Amino acid sequence: MPTVAPLDLEGHVVGVAFLKDVPFFAGAAGTIHRLDQGHKVTEAHDGLLSLACDEASETLLTGGEDGKVMRISADGTARPVAETARKWIAEVAAGPQGAVAYAYGKTTFVRLADGTTREFPEERTVEGIAFAPKGLRIAVARYNGVSLHWVGMAGQPVDLDWKGAHTGVTFSPDGRFVVTAMQENALHGWKLDTKPGAETRHMRMTGYPAKVKSLSWSAKGKWLASSGAPAAIVWPFQGKDGPMGKAPLELGTRGNTMVTAVACHPAEDIVAIGYEDGMILAARFADSKEVLLRRPGKGAITAMAWNKTGRQLAFGSAAGDCGVVDIAG
Repeated sequence: MPTVAPLDLEGHVVGVAFLKDVPFFAGAAGTIHRLDQGHKVTEAHDGLLSLACDEASETLLTGGEDGKVMRISADGTARPVAETARKWIAEVAAGPQGAVAYAYGKTTFVRLADGTTREFPEERTVEGIAFAPKGLRIAVARYNGVSLHWVGMAGQPVDLDWKGAHTGVTFSPDGRFVVTAMQENALHGWKLDTKPGAETRHMRMTGYPAKVKSLSWSAKGKWLASSGAPAAIVWPFQGKDGPMGKAPLELGTRGNTMVTAVACHPAEDIVAIGYEDGMILAARFADSKEVLLRRPGKGAITAMAWNKTGRQLAFGSAAGDCGVVDIAG
């Protein structure tokens, strides 16, 4: 069995990430912990709500109940990116060329590397933000769909409409699809590479017994793994129409024990699956083969992240039960 280096923190873990092979754990209280030749701490927020990893600069972006957006360096240094009085920053995203997106209320803000900030108002509350993989474009999840904005251009957004509450959003790595998690135990997708004037192609991914709170694209973007069921539900996106008309893989089924987090391996078609009882499995797409990475522990797994080589997996739980699994070990 792989070796586990445990770290016991207080309270809910919002996110985990590796920066320069150092594992970081962000707690809801606002403290960022890292295992860098010992346990080290950065006080980043008075209440932390959101975290995104900026892989290009090897930094973290965090948003808090204190109205601050912070950038955390690999050495633990925290620098302010933006600040607003008495607003909760529940959404942050890292974009190309040093761009940072964050939102509160009905407005998304994109701060460019030169300090310029652009505002993108919506008619409803912003529930999720994602940058496109190419070009400076953002997707904003809201009630009844998604708005696509080009950051550098004035003009009307492209509206991707679908009735209901959309609570999170992601682009496929090739930029061909946008997928949202919904309030109603479902995912919804749109195919973007349709010809001008063509009807938008919708993709409904339903049948989940619970809300989908964790999504992860496979290394080459051919699969999208999701939580919200007693197995990792992995949708095929290899074809030109994505998962339409195709059944998903169901990996790591464990009776009625719900999957609460998923994280695809950075190189292989393998997904780490975290459960509500704190257990973690790895499963291979090709043959559904499973490996136990961690036995059940305290609290549901809330966040996982692989390091760049895919030899280590960091995890955190709702009860502050954290650690790093060394696959090589």
